[in-house]
Amino acid sequence: MLRIEHLTKKYGDSKAVDDLSLHIAPGEIYGFIGHNGAGKTTTLKSVVGILKFDEGEIYVDGVSVKTSPLECKKMLAYIPDNPDLYEFMTGIQYLNFIADIFGVEAQVRTERIRRYADTFEITEDLAQPLSAYSHGMKQKLAIISALIHEPRLIIMDEPFVGLDPKAAHTLKGIMRELCEAGCAIFFSTHVLEVAEKLCDKVAIIKGGKLVVAGTMEEVKGDTSLEEVFLELEE
Repeated sequence: MLRIEHLTKKYGDSKAVDDLSLHIAPGEIYGFIGHNGAGKTTTLKSVVGILKFDEGEIYVDGVSVKTSPLECKKMLAYIPDNPDLYEFMTGIQYLNFIADIFGVEAQVRTERIRRYADTFEITEDLAQPLSAYSHGMKQKLAIISALIHEPRLIIMDEPFVGLDPKAAHTLKGIMRELCEAGCAIFFSTHVLEVAEKLCDKVAIIKGGKLVVAGTMEEVKGDTSLEEVFLELEE
């Protein structure tokens, strides 16, 4: 579903991402691990078409992000680490705005908005302006907006930051359900315990370079993901 081939992104003479190659298949939850500044967000923003990159290629279901960015964006959803929403809108206005962009029919969007808003317990808040939302509420709304068009690939940057324990548990369940239906999820996180329990595969990046990648069992072996990460980061 997502193929990153020899991705390199430079800022001046510095390589934020250096010759990175990864493959995320349909049905996989793929964790992306690394310290701040390791190149995780740069990679994710390159995948979704926010950042142009210097070398390599990125394919979403075989379609090039470079040559067909709009076609790729129709198939994916992106949840940033800090949702930057239109605060002059109400919650329901924002969700309908996103649904309009992706051409989701009225009846379909209404059902999906109701289902996910009830699931994340923000139905009663949808009439409120986003300027009144807490960070956690904005995060929930961003997640719901990403699910409205049923993307085949979901890119998440630290999706659990700002969520209360119940909402985080709910999101993990939704992620697993989506992948069981054939969706692919590629997400960064600092919460290694969550990654270890949730992910099918994991990649660790350091200084823009891929250090290790594989199934969770291949990467952690008889130890824990935290121990492997700390050893590789020394």
